[in-house]
Amino acid sequence: MQLKQIARDALLKPLQAVSGIVERRHTLPILANVLLEQRDGSLYVTATDLEMQITAHSTLSGKEGQATTVGARKLQDLLRALPDDATLNIDVGNNKMTVRAGRSRFNLQTLAAADYPRISQGSEQLQSLSLPQKDLRSLFKLVEFAMAQQDIRYYLNGMLLVIDQGTLQAVATDGHRLSWASIAVAGDYARQEVILPRKTVLELGKLLVDSDDPVSLDILTNQVRFRFANIELVSKVVDGKFPDFNRVIPVGHSKQVELLRTELLAALQRAAILSNEKFRGVRIVLAADQLKIICTNSEQEEAEEELEVAYKGDPLDIGFNITYLLDALSNLTVERVRFAFGDANSSALVTMPERDDYKYVVMPMRI
Repeated sequence: MQLKQIARDALLKPLQAVSGIVERRHTLPILANVLLEQRDGSLYVTATDLEMQITAHSTLSGKEGQATTVGARKLQDLLRALPDDATLNIDVGNNKMTVRAGRSRFNLQTLAAADYPRISQGSEQLQSLSLPQKDLRSLFKLVEFAMAQQDIRYYLNGMLLVIDQGTLQAVATDGHRLSWASIAVAGDYARQEVILPRKTVLELGKLLVDSDDPVSLDILTNQVRFRFANIELVSKVVDGKFPDFNRVIPVGHSKQVELLRTELLAALQRAAILSNEKFRGVRIVLAADQLKIICTNSEQEEAEEELEVAYKGDPLDIGFNITYLLDALSNLTVERVRFAFGDANSSALVTMPERDDYKYVVMPMRI
């Protein structure tokens, strides 16, 4: 493989797009590498962890059909350390990649491209839709924080995507809270559900940008594929049955208050400083025209915040994990939020006034 007089960013940008999934420790040494392929007048850079595969390309002319693999982190770190306007000359031979830039020269070990494992894509395409990147990015942001981490119920360690008629819905839960969001998409689709792995969701969150440029979502047999800009991401889906989220979302809660999101968020952030570091409990005390936020810790320290609210109902004293409230409020962008409560033992519902495309359910805790 030979690449002559190429700009540093022409290689660095596709490399940065794919290298996020490369693990530092692998049973297979070649999985620490990226695959570089010259075809169709472009250089294709591919990384995989055997569950997910990302390919990005850059328009770089060279001899067609050439391919090699090289350490992802080392090559990326070297390119980052070079000047922004550096021009590179790259030669590959005798299991070595030589990178020259000005008076700098680096030799990196390579492994044969033929040995690089790839995810074979399913041939049957079950559904396909397209939407602006910013819509998918905002949908994920509203939901992804509620995914479980290393839960024995493996299907909770991911996000449920539901295509249904003209909507794309996303749901995540860790058993203590649940976040649901929905956006309208052009078209009328048969209902279909897939569970995206946690790592896939987080990687897409980094790669998607806040623009109107399209992203296509293809559901294949046991796989899902996202294509946008110069990137293609293919991921296996989680094989499992996601719980019926509609049964979890409470209806008919009569104790309702509307608050300014930024004001409530700031009050909770201040109170959280004195919350118990292990249990992270907060008491929400609702009375006529006021809402109190109370946190205490094992050192007998206490924080109390009082907010004015338009409330005339029965008083309520209920406990929550304060982190669960902060997560939701931090990821919303609306001016006002609505809280609906039942009693001290019932889950609370957080929604956006005048909108029905977002619901966040949080279980209470004993304090």
